[in-house]
Amino acid sequence: MNALIFAAGLGERMRPLTDHTPKPLLQVAGRPLIVWHLEKLAALGVREVVVNTSWLADQFPHALGDGSRWGLRIRYSFEGPTPLETGGGMWHALSLLGADRGHPFIAVNGDVWTDYDFRQLPREPRGDAHLVLVDNPVQHPTGDFALDGDTVRSDGPARLTFSGIGVYRPALLDRWRSVIGDAPGVDASPPRFKLAPLLRAAMATGRVTGEHHHGEWTDVGTPQRLAELDTRLRG
Repeated sequence: MNALIFAAGLGERMRPLTDHTPKPLLQVAGRPLIVWHLEKLAALGVREVVVNTSWLADQFPHALGDGSRWGLRIRYSFEGPTPLETGGGMWHALSLLGADRGHPFIAVNGDVWTDYDFRQLPREPRGDAHLVLVDNPVQHPTGDFALDGDTVRSDGPARLTFSGIGVYRPALLDRWRSVIGDAPGVDASPPRFKLAPLLRAAMATGRVTGEHHHGEWTDVGTPQRLAELDTRLRG
């Protein structure tokens, strides 16, 4: 199984820390955020990882190299100066992920930290995607999706927050243009679009499964949250 790490964001809420360092390369407890993911993926048995890049893209190969120090092969999917959003970034990276063979792949946001055990992820999701959901953090009290047993719904009485960790089948993106419609960015080359509408369309037909992770998870979206996480992990 291959994996994609989303690392192309501009990190605007993290400035000035991200003026000269991409957010996934910011350090927490002595290691860049993205390295925590690389170590987990390597322990899972993943051998090929794609890192999508845009802002300060040249720093990633310098910091991570070819991945051999973790027993991985890292390839970089450069999106240009403007990030392609999650959907466009995933679509742009499909050829590097072996999507032509139809194999599912892991995707994880490069700016989150969690104690979730990646070994719990299904190698073959029942539908088009399997998402890890977490309790709603203070900064996102309304959540994203609802969990009905192991099926994820776009809405429900008790919504949870998407952790940014999931397993996807390439088929999720087969009809991206018909789902996204004429949203801004779709006519760019490569196209720029969000992943959430595709997930919601798959949820409407029961094609998304999920689980509730009750452990630790942090969306490292501000310098304060980065500092708090660093202090907690060092303690």
